Amino acid sequence: MRSPEFWREKPGLVAGLLAPVGAAWDIAGRLRRAVARPYRAPVPVICVGNLVAGGSGKTPVVLSVAAMLPGAHAVTRGYGGSLAGPVRVTAAHTASEVGDEALLLAARLPSWVARDRAAGIRAAAEAGATAILTDDGFQNPTFAKDRSLVVIDAGFAFGNRRVIPAGPLRERIEPGLARADAIVLVGDGPEPEGLSRAGRPILRAALVPVSAELAGKRVVAFAGIGRPEKFFDTLRGIGAEIVAAHDFPDHHPYRPAELAALRAEAARREALLVTTAKDQARLDAEQRAGIAVLEVEIAWRDPAALRDALAL
Repeated sequence: MRSPEFWREKPGLVAGLLAPVGAAWDIAGRLRRAVARPYRAPVPVICVGNLVAGGSGKTPVVLSVAAMLPGAHAVTRGYGGSLAGPVRVTAAHTASEVGDEALLLAARLPSWVARDRAAGIRAAAEAGATAILTDDGFQNPTFAKDRSLVVIDAGFAFGNRRVIPAGPLRERIEPGLARADAIVLVGDGPEPEGLSRAGRPILRAALVPVSAELAGKRVVAFAGIGRPEKFFDTLRGIGAEIVAAHDFPDHHPYRPAELAALRAEAARREALLVTTAKDQARLDAEQRAGIAVLEVEIAWRDPAALRDALAL
């Protein structure tokens, strides 16, 4: 889906009209958490989630934390995929089966797709995981969490601070942050209002390019992620010259005609066609030919603070 523009702005007429629906959404979520009987895994479960719909940098955070936990497995819902799971992701799977995020995770550590998160966690534990990282699922009450990291995009923060559909919030800010063990603030933007009052450690981090090989290159950039503008800003930050930028909805399945049009534009402008690793995961081997990828990773301002937050 593509998030509506009014989610980014100060609450206006549309947000006000939808506020009662958002209140009902929030009440339903609180009731679900109150009556749930969560599954308790025999190994530590670390949830990397957020409070808003759309991208905030959860998957890169999961990959970074996984590097600190040998033997860890990842569990994700597999958004956009057809398989309900639990299923362990392999190189034979496609994004249409398991989703793009699952493929990114599986390239680095054992990973599972499960719409029933508790079942996926159980399967990972039975397969020998020494710890389990969930990509999203902070609002999911069906499994117990030993640690919860709430990831916040410093550039977007909480949008208009209203609950879905009036705004991007999956739940109200204060009770959500109260359940977190630490807050991961990604980006160089100012600290969002009220964050310090939550009384939780705030871990500053940034999404940084793995290499600067696109510096000085003319590029036609395209992305179907939660916040495409972050990708475009990162390209500009390394010195790439963006001659055209195209944003698509998050998890967008690219049609051959769309890719052909992008290739034609890049050729016409004598530029390199470039996208994100998440978008590349949704392309088959033939479609990937001639498309550069900007790889990014999480850089922590204080890695020791992260280790302290994860102490189990």
